[in-house]
Amino acid sequence: MGASIEVLTAMLIFWRDGLLWYKDSGQHANGEFSMAVVQANNLLEDQSQMESGNLSLHEAGPYGTFVGVYDGHGGPETSRYVNDHLFQHLKRFASEQQSMSVDVIRKAFQATEDGVIAQVSKQWSMRPLIAAVGSCCLVGVICGGTLYIANLGDSRAVLGRVVKATGEVLSVQLSAEHNASIESVRQELRALHPDDPHIVVLKHNVWRVKGLIQVSRSIGDVYLKRAEFNREPLYAKFRLREPIKTPILNAEPSISVLQLQPQDQFIIFASDGLWEHLSNQEAVDIVQNHPRNGSARRLVKAALQEAAKKREMRYSDLKKIDRGVRRHFHDDITVVVVFLDSNLVSRASSTKCPSLSMRGGGVNLHPNSLAPGMA
Repeated sequence: MGASIEVLTAMLIFWRDGLLWYKDSGQHANGEFSMAVVQANNLLEDQSQMESGNLSLHEAGPYGTFVGVYDGHGGPETSRYVNDHLFQHLKRFASEQQSMSVDVIRKAFQATEDGVIAQVSKQWSMRPLIAAVGSCCLVGVICGGTLYIANLGDSRAVLGRVVKATGEVLSVQLSAEHNASIESVRQELRALHPDDPHIVVLKHNVWRVKGLIQVSRSIGDVYLKRAEFNREPLYAKFRLREPIKTPILNAEPSISVLQLQPQDQFIIFASDGLWEHLSNQEAVDIVQNHPRNGSARRLVKAALQEAAKKREMRYSDLKKIDRGVRRHFHDDITVVVVFLDSNLVSRASSTKCPSLSMRGGGVNLHPNSLAPGMA
């Protein structure tokens, strides 16, 4: 698949090796980080970003670290839109409030969802399938010693925390997931839609909302939120028998807040492509038991080795399979490992720090967009 290629963009060095994109080490406001993305789909549906420095539009801050992992489905358009707009909305609301908060994050999610709906409305008549494109959305914000985790869908954030008495590092899941495979999610959906016996359906041994989609919350997927997008000319397989009275999916993130402690070592942010193949503790052990440099790439490789083993093939042979066909073996996988330096984490949110902005990369041909006027 060719040798690694060094690429220099905005003074940030990252590497490519076939369908694998990675940045083994970098510095953010609260420590070091590592990023990696492997592409399986013909068009990369996973998008991601690492932003560090000013989290608002004012010089006063707040300052900190922002991580976003956006696992698209049905196409790349929504995840790309989220990658272009969510952080900008967060900066705007943080500027208005002059601080970081749960309210700022919630408003940023809602503004992003509203933007997607507006773009779908413009394109619907020409591209009805755009209504069936959506994205999971996992965000982490570290600001003034506080960690905010916001999630829609089934990406996951896992903390590695050292146990003082033994020195071992245990995994702590930080994000709540919205996937119909989880019993509590099915119960929530049935409670919200008591008159619909088909709100969750078991198809081919997989639980799906309305038999169509595994996640119960997302950005986009407006065909399951608004009746005006669930009709012809949308393909029959996406259309419901009964008109939508109550939105079936929603874009209300689950948000948790944690005061970081010195024993909190690192956080793994990843799309569900990683967690299909590795448990929380397995992932934490891989990061803990190896050098920091290349942590994200090491996790991606471990997941690919598991994917190959499940298909009784060698990892070296899996690597030879091109995008598109590769999706039969594993999903797009995005991993961001954020290491926590307690001396930096404990600084006030008004403490200025160098700015960094980085996007997770992939092989993107014929880019489609939710931007006005784009095909």
